[in-house]
Amino acid sequence: MQPQIILLKEGTDSSQGKPQIITNINACCAIAESVRSTLGPRGMDKLVVDSKNKTTISNDGATIMHLLEVVHPAGKTLVDIAKSQDAEVGDGTTSVVLLATEILRNCKHFIEEGVHPQVIIKSLRLGTKMAVDKIREISVKINKENKEEQRSLLTKCAATTLSSKLVAHSKDFFANMVVDAVMLLDEYLPLNMIGIKKVQGGALEDSRLVAGVAFKKTFSYAGFEMQPKKYESPLIALLNIELELKAERDNAEIRVESVEEYQKIVDAEWQILYDKLEKIYKSGAKVVLSRLPIGDVATQYFADRDLFCAGRVTEEDLKRTMKACGGAIQSTVENLDRSVLGSSAMFEEMQIGGERYNLFTGCPQAKTCTFILRGGAEQFIEETERSLHDAIMIVRRAVKNDAIVAGGGAIEMEISKYLRDYSKTIAGKEQIIISALARAFEVIPRQLCENAGFDATDILNKLRQKHSEGGTWFGVDINREDIEDNFAATVWEPAVVKINSITAASEAACLILSIDETIKAPRANQGDSVGNRPYPGGGRGRPM
Repeated sequence: MQPQIILLKEGTDSSQGKPQIITNINACCAIAESVRSTLGPRGMDKLVVDSKNKTTISNDGATIMHLLEVVHPAGKTLVDIAKSQDAEVGDGTTSVVLLATEILRNCKHFIEEGVHPQVIIKSLRLGTKMAVDKIREISVKINKENKEEQRSLLTKCAATTLSSKLVAHSKDFFANMVVDAVMLLDEYLPLNMIGIKKVQGGALEDSRLVAGVAFKKTFSYAGFEMQPKKYESPLIALLNIELELKAERDNAEIRVESVEEYQKIVDAEWQILYDKLEKIYKSGAKVVLSRLPIGDVATQYFADRDLFCAGRVTEEDLKRTMKACGGAIQSTVENLDRSVLGSSAMFEEMQIGGERYNLFTGCPQAKTCTFILRGGAEQFIEETERSLHDAIMIVRRAVKNDAIVAGGGAIEMEISKYLRDYSKTIAGKEQIIISALARAFEVIPRQLCENAGFDATDILNKLRQKHSEGGTWFGVDINREDIEDNFAATVWEPAVVKINSITAASEAACLILSIDETIKAPRANQGDSVGNRPYPGGGRGRPM
């Protein structure tokens, strides 16, 4: 009798072969169902309650996929491509998940019929390369030299992105604001130089863009209300220094022989603090910001001399203030002179909703800006922030890559037609696989129609007819329940968004098709009994 060979730990789950590929495809299709209805201007929103009872309302694919906490190993691939699309270009997160799933669904019956996964993968990669080349070929380049034309393009790209968000009714208002924000940045367009602050209350249209820095008033001590709240052309000191008297550290010991000696120690502490404050005052700074606390003595000292101070300013806000107003963050008050102080045309503390905000405007080196978002419910403001993030990312990409294509399913239909025509010119298995890939691209316009309550079959037939007649940019018209030239209707998207989306979806589909075995190790037994503890002990003073 042949002896049994044990390779894996007891309890290890191992499944392989064709059923395993089918299982992975079914898992991905089930995950995509959760975001399918969020696509497009008429997409629905999802309300997700996490394990900590935090409620999130969103129709952003990446946010929903992240909150789902998917545990299926192959399903996590879809979460990863949604995250990478969000990080790379900001928009198209739902599209990339739907496209990857549709490719897998269309390839599923090939697997069932015994076609080898590597044959399918080879054909998918060929089809993807052709699709990307086609986008590059037909995309429209915008003249960067003409600033008005470029701004118009950026505004329309931002408006297209915002049209599928919760703030769609205010898309023109926010699109202009987003373009203004990106245009304020330097040539590298760093995302961390755009601050977003949320203030509950007021209407959405009360939101504003500050061409400079704005941050919430920090905790302040007695004497703060005596400080001036408005300066014109102030000098700004940015510090990383603690300006308050501190109790000695634990277990610190000072031996003194008399009360006079103790008094000298106390006086020396006070003198050190006053020396620091005097040097700051003599530097000519009118506004003092510090990352560390500014105590009650320092607050009163500055108030008596008509200086404004704020302690415990977050590092991010302090760095953005430095970028906008100039100067440098100092960790000592020695040599505090004009060369290391920032400046702005106006400093003002003002009430916004129920909060007080410090605003620096008219900054000489303003390569930073701040959105102050208003709105009713907290979840609504958070979704507005996510929507603006997507629009900002799209505008940044459009500035760097000046090629655009028409949205609303137009580019997907054109690629579908191109791949279908190509498939008729080749023989063998490649023909049916590329034809299946062409069908997969139709999922975007079909889903746009279904989410808007239209007859998807009727509209797709019209689109196929138009594209076969040479109507390259015809897509779904959500407003008239018909088809329209979406390029003329200014439904524009940067070409890089579509290229990234198609590449990521294809790679994810190829990855899932190439997995023919899943080996799942058993979970470590986390019992509470002494016998199950990895280490003995666990009493007081002993690590578990």
